[in-house]
Amino acid sequence: MMQKTIVVDARGHLFGRLASVVAKELLSGQSIVIVRCEETLRSGSFYRNKLRYLAFLRKTVNTNPLRGPQHLRAPSKMLWRAIRGMIPHKGARGKHALARLKVFEGIPPPYDKMKRQVVPAALAVTKLTPQRKVTRLGRLSHEMGWKQQAAVATLEAKRKVRSASFYKTKQERAALVAKAKAIVDQKKIPILEEYGYQ
Repeated sequence: MMQKTIVVDARGHLFGRLASVVAKELLSGQSIVIVRCEETLRSGSFYRNKLRYLAFLRKTVNTNPLRGPQHLRAPSKMLWRAIRGMIPHKGARGKHALARLKVFEGIPPPYDKMKRQVVPAALAVTKLTPQRKVTRLGRLSHEMGWKQQAAVATLEAKRKVRSASFYKTKQERAALVAKAKAIVDQKKIPILEEYGYQ
C-alpha cells in the first residue's frame, strides 16, 4: 500500500544505503521527499572522501568540459545523482520514478510541519561499528565549492526555535486534555447510569 508522500529525514543515514532503499521505493511507485541532505554521512575519514571527490572532479571531456560529466556540489544534488545512478533513468519507467523524488538541504516549508521518517536499514548507528570514521556530506560539499552552508545553518536554527515552541505548546495542550479526561472520569453522569453504564 503506497502512502501519499513519505518525508525522509536524512540525518545520520549512510549515503549509499539510503540511496539504494529510496531508489527501490521510487521504482515501486512511492513518492519520496528527502530533507536535511547535508546531514547525510559517508563512511571513511574526511581526507579519504575529499580525495575521492577531487578524483571525480578531474573526470571530464578533454576537448569540451561542458559536455560532462556534471560535478554537482550541493549535498542534495549529490544524493540525487547517486539515486539516479541506481535507476534506469533513460527509460520512461526510470524518468517517472525520478520525477517522484524531491531532495532538499534543511527542512523547508511545508515539510517542516509533516511527520518525518527514518530508514532503519541505512542508519549509521546500526550499520557501522562505533570506532569507524564518518564524513558529513555538508562539510564535504562546502570544501568542494557549495556556497550555501551558512544560509542553510541560519534557516535551520530558526526552524528549530519554531519547532521547540510548537512542541512545548503541544505538550501543554496534551496535559490539559489528560487533566480534563481525569475530571470527567471521576464524575458520575446520571443519564449514563440510567442506561446501565457505570
